[in-house]
Amino acid sequence: MKLPIITYRELYLSVGIALGFSAFLYFEHFDLTSKFLNTILGLSALYGFLFVSKKTILLSGFFIGLLWCYWIGFSFQYYGLGWATWLVALGFGMVYSLYYGTMALTTNAYLRALILFGLTFVWPMDFNWMQPELIFVESYMGFEKWQFALILFSLASTKYFENVKKIIPLVFLLGAVETAYTPPPVPDVKIKLVSTDISQDFKWQNERLDQTLAENFAAIDDAIAQGYDLVVLPESAFPIYMNEHDTISEALAARSLHIAILTGTLHKEDNLNYNVSYLYSEGTLTIAKKTILVPFGEYIPLPEFLRGWVNREIFGGGADFVTADKPTDFEVKGVHFRNAVCYEATREELYTPEVRYMIAVSNNGWFKPSIEPTVQKLLIRFYARKNNTIVFHAANGGGSGILY
Repeated sequence: MKLPIITYRELYLSVGIALGFSAFLYFEHFDLTSKFLNTILGLSALYGFLFVSKKTILLSGFFIGLLWCYWIGFSFQYYGLGWATWLVALGFGMVYSLYYGTMALTTNAYLRALILFGLTFVWPMDFNWMQPELIFVESYMGFEKWQFALILFSLASTKYFENVKKIIPLVFLLGAVETAYTPPPVPDVKIKLVSTDISQDFKWQNERLDQTLAENFAAIDDAIAQGYDLVVLPESAFPIYMNEHDTISEALAARSLHIAILTGTLHKEDNLNYNVSYLYSEGTLTIAKKTILVPFGEYIPLPEFLRGWVNREIFGGGADFVTADKPTDFEVKGVHFRNAVCYEATREELYTPEVRYMIAVSNNGWFKPSIEPTVQKLLIRFYARKNNTIVFHAANGGGSGILY
């Protein structure tokens, strides 16, 4: 059997498409964002996808998978599986080679456009961070589904025009230009977002717990002194099962008489593990349990017999976390907020019409140093703008801020 030969031209084109498709992530990461460049490079990458050879599409998908997801395996080092880091990256390259490679089933530009549009509804392994229309989140083009479809139709139509006449179908692009976005008004609540930068090497060590507690309480006391209404600490800022530490919980409840406190922690109930936020307000506690777990991070998206083996043999006997049935909402100074824990803030299910304000907490320390906080930030912005929401995000390891 003859192996397919990849020409230098196909290799160069595939790298070019992948770079054009991914440049906006790296521009944002290094504070070099240019809406003009993001627009031109994004359109060019999509145009390439529609007209290049089948082998080039497969290669492009592989390089896109690496550029977007190389960091996912970084967390494996904390399970003693550092050797798997780049195997995981190559695995995601292969997954997205097949994902975008579905366009290689045809050479018809319109059918490729239809397939690429269809891919915006498909999430391999229930991981939704590969959103093709995300490339336009910081550009002059819109990123709603209909706008993405119009862009693809316009680019595909250029095949039927020659020379300068190719510009004729590009007129349709004007219909996909993004109009000025007006976010909801900032609520009349003074919110302190606490950013931390604690390495995963130390975060979960018992020897560091006293220092972590002291830093957390110092941040809360400082927020009280500065007159804030709400202080938000990152996901698992208290790296303990809080309901097993009454003294710490009581100290937080006492401080909540002066300021509302929302912090990430862990919760055990009926021998089940939950990743949660604890909200202390006016001396009372609300527990906000996570509703959507991270694939391969908090649960294994495999059949039961494989899931048990992976948890036992690879993750040292750890069990999947458990979810609540619905997200938790709460009020501070009469303002309605929805709680989101890390990955949840990048899922559209949490952005329902009644939600204008969201409090999100994350721990991005698992993936340092990488573009992961940047990808997360752009995805939160993507969904916040689509749903007219402001997200207040407190994170460990990068990514904190007000996003809209």
